[in-house]
Amino acid sequence: MHLVVANKLYSSWSLRPWMLMRALGIPFQDETIAMYQPDSKARMLARGPAGKCPVLIDGDVTVWESLAIIEYLAEKFPDKGIWPIDPKARAHARSASNEMHAGFQPLRQKCPMNLRARFAFKDRGPEFVESVARVEALWREAQAQYGSKGPGPFLYGAFTAADAMFAPVVTRLDTYHVPVAADTRAYMDAILIHPAFVAWRTDALAEPSAWDVPHYEEGEIPVEVFHRL
Repeated sequence: MHLVVANKLYSSWSLRPWMLMRALGIPFQDETIAMYQPDSKARMLARGPAGKCPVLIDGDVTVWESLAIIEYLAEKFPDKGIWPIDPKARAHARSASNEMHAGFQPLRQKCPMNLRARFAFKDRGPEFVESVARVEALWREAQAQYGSKGPGPFLYGAFTAADAMFAPVVTRLDTYHVPVAADTRAYMDAILIHPAFVAWRTDALAEPSAWDVPHYEEGEIPVEVFHRL
């Protein structure tokens, strides 16, 4: 299988299926198409009809959009535990993942994923605070109701698609120094040290500086900038 992703420094949607496949041992090759380059749109359209990343190409099957890719993989690899085995946990995980796909706009818009640096915390408004509170409540609910039923520190015990869907949120909270509760921070740390995420970050920091997206950092004060590998 061939997974086409955008810049690993910035592409939250691309991180989701990439991390899931890497974490669960699903073999694939990846290709990165940098955003905001003169040929970006044309190259992305050559891979998928929406002209966006990620895109999964499996023989004569092309799947785009993160959740669609995840569901395709769940059908193709039913033994990989992509979703929780327990039906109630699985329903909760799918609901949470779809909420992530469609919601949390204040958090996503005001804190774009950026693995190049960390920025000073600042007030981003009441809607942002409400969005973060909802994320924390949802994570807490998942772990309290279903996390103890499986091995691991993740939302539903073992690492699943729901953790992959929320991984970019983890990076946002970390990158922008957003204050969170202790249990939220513990979950964040579990994602950030996961070997699949470490591999993604390593690749991200190896991307050329010509791919940087300066407007993602407008109005932010860097407190830590990571060196290129």
